[in-house]
Amino acid sequence: MARVKTGVVRRRRHKKVLKLARGFYSARHKHFRKAKEQLERSLVYAYRDRRAKKRDFRRLWIIRINAACRLNDISYSRFINGLKKANIELDRKVLANLAMNDAAAFASIVAEVKKAL
Repeated sequence: MARVKTGVVRRRRHKKVLKLARGFYSARHKHFRKAKEQLERSLVYAYRDRRAKKRDFRRLWIIRINAACRLNDISYSRFINGLKKANIELDRKVLANLAMNDAAAFASIVAEVKKAL
């Protein structure tokens, strides 16, 4: 069987990994083996945290909505229950934005919710 040399293929593969490892600390952006190990770990973190980010933002929105609800003398859980009863279909992202930037509009929504309860 003929000998197979991997010069071009190996070089291309190494360059691809080292390019992705740009900005890593010390040998992790210079040496292929260390860069590959760190890159595998980094991609796992990236995959995990793309999902965790969604949870984190939802928690933040709920905290902001709850704070605005308390200023309008209603609890968060009663507010969400009232939204469903009043057939107001605004998601938490929009509600949190209103709570932060337009208190008057949020107060009017709270008034509608209190009527539905």
